[in-house]
Amino acid sequence: MDLNIKVNEKNHLDIGGADACDIAEEFGTPTYVIDENRIRDNYNRFYSAFSKYYPDFRVFYACKANTNLAVMKILESEGCSIDAVSPGEVYTARKVGFGSDRILFTGNNITNDELKFVHDEGVVLNIDSVSALKRLSEVVDPEGLKISLRVNPMVGAGHHDHCITGGVMSKFGIMDSEASEVYQMAKDLGFNPIGMHSHIGSGILDPEPFKLAIESTMDIAGKVHQDTGIDFEFVDFGGGIGIPYTPEEKIVDLDEFAKVNIELFKEKIDEYDMSSPAMFLEPGRYLVGDASTLLVTVNSVKQSYRKFIGVDAGFNTLLRPAMYDSYHHIVDASKMGDENTQKVDIAGNVCESGDLFARDRLMPDVEEGDILAILNAGAYGFTMSSNYNSRPLSSEVLVTDGECNLVREKQSFEDLFNNQIIPDHLK
Repeated sequence: MDLNIKVNEKNHLDIGGADACDIAEEFGTPTYVIDENRIRDNYNRFYSAFSKYYPDFRVFYACKANTNLAVMKILESEGCSIDAVSPGEVYTARKVGFGSDRILFTGNNITNDELKFVHDEGVVLNIDSVSALKRLSEVVDPEGLKISLRVNPMVGAGHHDHCITGGVMSKFGIMDSEASEVYQMAKDLGFNPIGMHSHIGSGILDPEPFKLAIESTMDIAGKVHQDTGIDFEFVDFGGGIGIPYTPEEKIVDLDEFAKVNIELFKEKIDEYDMSSPAMFLEPGRYLVGDASTLLVTVNSVKQSYRKFIGVDAGFNTLLRPAMYDSYHHIVDASKMGDENTQKVDIAGNVCESGDLFARDRLMPDVEEGDILAILNAGAYGFTMSSNYNSRPLSSEVLVTDGECNLVREKQSFEDLFNNQIIPDHLK
């Protein structure tokens, strides 16, 4: 088990050298607590694993996982690049210092205005459809413009159906059977296609689907190379490498994962007599997932037909359990050494029956006022939160070698009204 759990001498949860209960007392709850050093360690472990087998390798952080400015600035300082899926993510990346050459934009169902915005930012566009390709040629000067195309490798994997992004049911990418035709179309329109992109899903712990994706994508790239003469500058295999969420799951053997997949990548380059393109990967969850913990306070212990532990957050704060039926390990940060004595349901404060963080979860004797820690909440946690039930968004705290800094203030009730306008006739 590697759930990054540390305990201090007070028998409290330790997050990056800081006491979780002290953080909750100082900053309130619910709050997301981010461990800076864990992000840096994750990035360097990931980059080193692949680059030692293939030096022309780049990491593009899938920032949809967590767009907190401090998180992105940490990765920018490490030399990471950005995988952006919306103009807002491009804008955010530029704001924290990423150069346009360190951003790859992969949108879907994107408008003409958005295409032009991303182009004007100097970012390489990764085009998802024939429609977007034709429309891009109409809103910008295509002559010599470097672009990439996203293909559907017909391989899909992920921890939930909603997270599978390849195969016949996927909305993403151009069909593998039409790839050569679309790349030739791009050339005929005046573009300079330099890259190919694919992505099969997220939360993947098994290397086999990734091997299939690399094999399929490289076969598509090889055929396009033979049919059109395009020599790719890069092939991007997306992200999707998972992290352990349950105590039973094993962490990915990253060195073996990198070695096996890069060997296959090189074999395919030789098979199709391609110049050696750069290899891009787009981890999101792997870099930030286990670096953030959601702290909540127990405000109710209720014995009904079941025993409910009620906390001061809901699926408006952390949506994954309700949306994906995702497991998040939960500990009582106030009494880490206590034995588990009971099975309880841990429920949120949103007015919905599905607002549950856990069912039948083994826990110690939890009391009102205890601080619970929902682990591995750094990916698709805050970034998917909302104001449902008119609840303000939570705060975020960054821990660096035990020192805590507030990096996002909790919203106030007044913030809920920002940008809303009541017409004069209703006043």
